Amino acid sequence: MTELPRVLQQLWGIEGPARPGPKPTFHISDIGNAAIKLADAAGISAVSMSKVAAELGFTTMSLYRYVDSKDELYVVMLEQAFGPPAPVDPKADWRERITTWALAFRDGLRRHPWVLQIPIVEPPLSPLQLEWMENGLRAFEDTGLSPGDSLSAMLLVNIYVRGAGAITVGTPSGSKAVSEANQLYVQRLAMLADPDRFPTIARNLQSRPAEDFDVDYDASEFIFGLDAVLDGIEALIARRA
Repeated sequence: MTELPRVLQQLWGIEGPARPGPKPTFHISDIGNAAIKLADAAGISAVSMSKVAAELGFTTMSLYRYVDSKDELYVVMLEQAFGPPAPVDPKADWRERITTWALAFRDGLRRHPWVLQIPIVEPPLSPLQLEWMENGLRAFEDTGLSPGDSLSAMLLVNIYVRGAGAITVGTPSGSKAVSEANQLYVQRLAMLADPDRFPTIARNLQSRPAEDFDVDYDASEFIFGLDAVLDGIEALIARRA
C-alpha cells in the first residue's frame, strides 16, 4: 500500500505513526506561516530550516519533527500561500469560470512572487492545491472536452499565468512607478535598436506610443494574452464537438 509522506499526512489531518520525543507544540500551518513571512519579507532565499525554527522560537532539530526537508517545507508554504480558491459559479460559462480562476491565481502570485522560484518536483497533492485543481477542471465541465483535454487546457492556462508572472516579477507596481520604468525601458531600447539590425523593433518604436510597452501585471496585456489562450481552447472545443 502506498504511504503518504508525513507532511501530507499532517496537511490532510491523517494520523501517522507517532515519532519519539516530546508531543508536537505547533500545527503544521504555523510552520508554513512562519516560512511565508520570511519569504514575503526577503524572498525565498531567506527561508531555511534554521530561520523558520528561530521565527517560531524553537530549535532546528525540533522542526524536523514536522517536516523532513526544505522540499517538504515548500509543500506547506504552497498549500497556505494561495488559500482556498473562489467557488465556481455554476451559472457562468466556461470562459468566465476559467478567467476567474486565472485572475485569482495571478493575484496569488502577485502577493507571493517567490512561489515562482520554488521548483515543481511533482503535481499537487495537498488539500487546498487539489481544490484549485478541482476548480480549474470544473471550469471545463459541459464543454465536451474529454477529461484528458480538460486537464491539458487547465495546465495551459496555468502555464500562461506562471509565464506572465515570471516576466513581471520584480517590476514596479503602481501606475506612476510602471510609467517611469516603461519610459526608461523605451528610451534605452531606442538607443540600442538600430534600424538596420533590428528593423521590426525600430518600426514598433516609431509606430507605438511608449505606454504600449507597458509591462504591468495588472494591465490589459495580461487579459489580451489570456483571451488568446482561451480562443485556442475554444477552437479545440469546437473541433471536439
